[in-house]
Amino acid sequence: MVALDAAAAAAGLRIGMPAAQAQATVPGLALRPAEPQADAEALERLAVRALRYSPLVAVDASGGLPADGLVLETTGAAHLHGGEEAMLADMVARLARIGITARAAAADHLGAAHAFARRCARPTLVVAPGESRALLEALPLAALRLPAGMPAALHRLGFETIGDLARRPRAPLILRFGPELGRRLDQAFGHVPEPFEPVRPVDLVEVKQGFMEPIGAPETLARYTEKLTLALCAALEAKGLGARRLDLLFHRVDDRIEAVRIGTATPQRDPARLTRLLCAKLETVAPGFGIEEMRLAATLAEPLANRQSVSSLAEEPEADVADLVDTLSNRIGERNIYRLEAVESDVPERAQRRVAALAEEGRRSVPPARWPRPARLLPVPDPIDTIALLPDHPPVGFTWKGVRHRVKRADGPERVFGEWWKRDAETAAVRDYFRVENEAGERFWIYRAGDGADPATGSHRWFLHGFFA
Repeated sequence: MVALDAAAAAAGLRIGMPAAQAQATVPGLALRPAEPQADAEALERLAVRALRYSPLVAVDASGGLPADGLVLETTGAAHLHGGEEAMLADMVARLARIGITARAAAADHLGAAHAFARRCARPTLVVAPGESRALLEALPLAALRLPAGMPAALHRLGFETIGDLARRPRAPLILRFGPELGRRLDQAFGHVPEPFEPVRPVDLVEVKQGFMEPIGAPETLARYTEKLTLALCAALEAKGLGARRLDLLFHRVDDRIEAVRIGTATPQRDPARLTRLLCAKLETVAPGFGIEEMRLAATLAEPLANRQSVSSLAEEPEADVADLVDTLSNRIGERNIYRLEAVESDVPERAQRRVAALAEEGRRSVPPARWPRPARLLPVPDPIDTIALLPDHPPVGFTWKGVRHRVKRADGPERVFGEWWKRDAETAAVRDYFRVENEAGERFWIYRAGDGADPATGSHRWFLHGFFA
């Protein structure tokens, strides 16, 4: 057996077990012939799709054949996806939507991340820098990616965990088991590098520059970045494309790869703009002992037609904020740059949604709310203590976060019904909203859950939902 699902594992089966033994252990077991070539091709396609998260992605065959995972170098790219935790969660969720159960881990080194993803992630795990060693030492020997049979032989000698091996003198162990044992230990703890060749799509638009002598000076890197950008924009123009995502790879003499990634809100092939965005990130590149090759690739490109600019003395040119959006997105993350778009819904928290900053305006017109809406809406309504006369009177005062507010003016109620077509719990749900003003002139948006008479319509508790300017 080369693979099994969760139900088979729970039944006591394991990878490597003979098929006859597995069928004897679980009567009626469903067996399917393995398709190594199809599995390898599918994993390669997943690696290409994973380029959305990092410019450096490869099929992870470091644990032996067949390959069973992906490896990503996310240094400098995780913040564009909301941080490592959010990035891993999104990755696992996307795979789940296409029927793939996955686990993911982030750590200082590839060897440590390989072990954590397969032994500790539930389904994700982010290990803080410097904390990998303590967690690694508690893992079993099988997490070291040792050759078949070696973990069992070490177990017979009394070794149970990676820590047991790490605390013993290295020379006698290598003399008996060979250099592979020491190499795997060093890789797990990050003492030796573990380079890999990133996957590249077949139709990738890419340019590269090799060097007779390694380079490393910041001004030299910037100069060649500009040259590569000019060449790439010419290649994009020839194909009628504009770049939405650019990856600049620096191949160092020690076989390590440094990477810079930028994204744009709209398709672009303006060399000056793209060069400026790339050069702003060159300070994150560590050239080491020198860079022997640079590659610039448009890993995401979209059609972009040539446009003729029309000059008019009578009209002001339309403001172009795309450059500002691109600069901010590459600095603090694309998810943090957005605008709100109206959605047709009476429920306040559903009446708008986040869309990309430069997304096209929705074609469907949304009617304005019948009553004014607050300038600031709380993400989750806060409970408040009130004194009010049921069923339709506003409160005479309320207490929020320990502060007592006396109501001087009030307007309402505005009755909002639940959206019964979305879930059964909202069939009878009702909210009565009031605009209230305290003695200091502050205006609040509060509501009562329920119609004030029928308990089936809500709890009749009061909540603060927003603030008026």
